[in-house]
Amino acid sequence: MTDQAETTTGEESTRRDYMRYGGTIIGGGLLAGCLGDDGSSPDATADGEGYTASIAPVGEVTFDAPPESIFTRLTHLAGMAFALGRGNDVNAMHAPAYYDALWNQFTPRLEDVSLDWTGLYSSWEPDKEELYELNSDIHLTDPASMFALKSWSMDDLEEIEDNVGPWFGNKFSDRNEAPPEEWADQYEYYTLWEQFERVARALDERERYQALEEIHTDLLETIESGLPSTAERPTAVLVGMSDIDSIYAYTLDTPGFLTAHLRPLEPVGAFDGTSSGDTVDMEVMLDADPDVIFAMGGMHPDTDIVAIRENLADHSVAREITAVEDDRVYAQGARYQGPILNLFQLEMTAKQLYPDQFGSWSTYESGPYPEIPADEQLFDRQQVADIINGQL
Repeated sequence: MTDQAETTTGEESTRRDYMRYGGTIIGGGLLAGCLGDDGSSPDATADGEGYTASIAPVGEVTFDAPPESIFTRLTHLAGMAFALGRGNDVNAMHAPAYYDALWNQFTPRLEDVSLDWTGLYSSWEPDKEELYELNSDIHLTDPASMFALKSWSMDDLEEIEDNVGPWFGNKFSDRNEAPPEEWADQYEYYTLWEQFERVARALDERERYQALEEIHTDLLETIESGLPSTAERPTAVLVGMSDIDSIYAYTLDTPGFLTAHLRPLEPVGAFDGTSSGDTVDMEVMLDADPDVIFAMGGMHPDTDIVAIRENLADHSVAREITAVEDDRVYAQGARYQGPILNLFQLEMTAKQLYPDQFGSWSTYESGPYPEIPADEQLFDRQQVADIINGQL
């Protein structure tokens, strides 16, 4: 591997020179002064000296020019690149065929926005040799999560950082989990949109971020102003249902960005007090008796949400669950969501939970995200599409 790194061409080395770490990522804390007093990273500079961006646990990274090719592992980071108009510059991601199909259930509602992740390198447990081959300008990936794979050492991470491109990502904010102990001192947790701001700085796309954040803020204000009282809210649970007799039940108030489309709606969890992701059977589901069941991944074209509903209705126990009786089994998208899916899923979940306040949700069966009349939309699709396309 060292031989390959040492034979990098002069042209490639010059291109790599435009991204340099302001401090080591291995075993050290964030570089002093790399964060502002409010915890934000410094603004990009436009004086020919490049710009900086920072994220825990990496620290500060200096760029002389925006990265071109983008490596990712998890789709919340690929989704951030997409939101910033860089979706087709992603060269690797976890389960690219699956997530290409899922993301493209939403792009039809965004005029002139396209996305193609088919055929990318599947990077759930990436091979170091492949990272040399991809030769990415930036790795939107948490080095602590790479280290947690056990197949990557600190030396491996430093090697790729030095010879290919910097790491820049944060994974353990998904559930605010503890990172490997080697990374604990420099770790910090971010919301989805806080992390998005830092990625936008790294890609030198602050204007797009700010425009999308305004839409996100307006959407949250709309939701907050329309929430019914707690007594009027249905109980709900998010489930994975690949096997109807062994269901993964996810609590709705788990900290971290996996619930970024759920927590703002303040739902009443049917499984509060249990561990998120526990496997339960139908008897336990009936004991919880949720008013609403969210089927995780139910909007993926390979998921038959109609069959899920039918299987529940035909099951001797499941048919007695209130959500099944009332036909309130709803399809959801992805938990590792980027900003654009977050906007759609906030709207979708608001309508699924509180139709009287936010408008009805169609009985989704298949195909793209349903068309919703303009006066019933909770955010402006054209505005989002224009931002992605750089028409600010």
